[in-house]
Amino acid sequence: MIRVLLVDDQPLIRSGFRALLDIEDDIEVVAEAADGRAGVELARRHLPDIALIDIQMPVVDGIEATRRIAADPALSAVHVVILTNYGLDEYVFDALRAGAAGFLVKDIEPTDFLHAIRVAARGDALLAPSITRRLIHRYVTQPRTRTPGTAMNELTTREREAVALVAQGLSNDDIAGHMVISPHTAKTHINRAMTKLHARDRAQLVVLAYESGLVIPGSG
Repeated sequence: MIRVLLVDDQPLIRSGFRALLDIEDDIEVVAEAADGRAGVELARRHLPDIALIDIQMPVVDGIEATRRIAADPALSAVHVVILTNYGLDEYVFDALRAGAAGFLVKDIEPTDFLHAIRVAARGDALLAPSITRRLIHRYVTQPRTRTPGTAMNELTTREREAVALVAQGLSNDDIAGHMVISPHTAKTHINRAMTKLHARDRAQLVVLAYESGLVIPGSG
């Protein structure tokens, strides 16, 4: 059972998502919150698999709520998925830095929404490859200080190759085919890289790949 927390200040939005999720046999909405502070408190109380969090909310916004969840070791298993009205909302970049696993646009098709929830729950790539490339390209080309790439030196050659392919938006199966290895081995390379780089999920792994210079915008 995938446990979901809904955090959005618009009751109509929450009720719409809840109605869609409640009819699924493998998904359960465990709580709802109308602001980020309440959302963090409910995350600590219910320990959901997925926290769907709107960006713009009163009291505590979605970015700060994401940052608080990501910084809490007790919530390390909670995957934050940001909800936005715009596919490339500028706030999304900050949300990824804060620890979000990905983001969904509110006008997403119901079938795609349900698929995304299940994908995020298992910690796999949430963003479609085309969206990943656009999002990360804009993210890394904004003026900001790049982090040193020394951490990448701790990875093996195959782990670095796998990380670079993740940064291009490829799934585990696609990575396996590209590297001529099994999907299980591809997942192992990715998980080891995440551990070495202290990345919570694939989204942060992508950000680190670009910030370190392992992957250059437009090179995918």
